[in-house]
Amino acid sequence: MAFLRPEPPIAFAHRGASGHAQENTLAAFELAVELGATGIESDTWLSADGIPVLVHDRTIRRPGQRIDVTRRPAAELATYGVPSLADLYATIGPGHEVSLDIQHPQVAQPAVDVAVAHGAAARLWACSPSLDVLRTVRARSEDVRVVCSTRPRRVPGGLRSLVPELVELGVDVLNLHWRDWTPALVDLVHEAGLLAFGWDAQAGETIRRLLGLGVDGIYSDWPDRLVEAIAARPRPAPAIDPAASALPAAGL
Repeated sequence: MAFLRPEPPIAFAHRGASGHAQENTLAAFELAVELGATGIESDTWLSADGIPVLVHDRTIRRPGQRIDVTRRPAAELATYGVPSLADLYATIGPGHEVSLDIQHPQVAQPAVDVAVAHGAAARLWACSPSLDVLRTVRARSEDVRVVCSTRPRRVPGGLRSLVPELVELGVDVLNLHWRDWTPALVDLVHEAGLLAFGWDAQAGETIRRLLGLGVDGIYSDWPDRLVEAIAARPRPAPAIDPAASALPAAGL
């Protein structure tokens, strides 16, 4: 569904403030908020008891152990430092954007349900390279933002053929690695009514490049760098309504 472009662009803290703290932990998420991030990013899997949990890999490795996240209950996973999506909302509240990489199809609907239960569906950005997963999310909720995360080399036929398909599916965002974005591609996406997000933007120079291209959201391990660059960016000139600026007719 079409909606206004965010201004300023969303500053997504990738796996929390993972440049400063252990990734995908409540401490990293809290720190990201303290540093001014307007969005939190994480990966989500479904625990054995059907609870969306926040961890990057399906397997947690500990000395002498390989723990399959999908085969353990959420309460046990919490003892390994793995929070649930509900824990995240309980910690930071519903007022921040939350971007979730949907790591397998089964977690999509439960994740949306948790966001709905916390009054945060309109601030949830559900990300996947799979159009089938994105279709599932869109069917579950009209409020959740649906994000296609991919790379150009993975798209048969190229991005120009993908963009119309995303529009048809009701996808809101195309999310690409920062190296993949060009001025022409940003224009193409915006003209189609989609948003443009860029990920893996770690250095200040990279963040500033994306801001100069006009992207709408940026993912970084360093939310403090993001916040600083967004605050320092040149502001776009306000649009001028020609009718409002016209001189009054003679005699009026």
